[in-house]
Amino acid sequence: MLREGGFAINYDELALVMKAMSDPNRLKILDLISCDGKRACEILYFFNFTQPTLSHHMKSLCEANLVEKSRDGKWVFYTLNRKTIGQINEQISKLLADDESDCLCHLMTNYDEIDERK
Repeated sequence: MLREGGFAINYDELALVMKAMSDPNRLKILDLISCDGKRACEILYFFNFTQPTLSHHMKSLCEANLVEKSRDGKWVFYTLNRKTIGQINEQISKLLADDESDCLCHLMTNYDEIDERK
């Protein structure tokens, strides 16, 4: 994730990731493939939904760069994108940290200016 307009956090990318992770089934899929990758048929075996539903979930996870998709012959194989997971952890830590060095509030030089604009 790159810096956005000088901010330490790329809010657009983080929002995309959080949206992809906002579905409980997608979180379960991430958990299922966290130790090692799984073929689509193995993921389907674990869940009670159809192949098109799985494709929808996997598309969201892949678009958010949380999951990598590869083919091995006729099989589709999914693994976690460890690099992205590490970047997400870093971004969330910055977002929720007590350290105010990267906080947006430091961009506001004078709170009185905000009150004057209202």
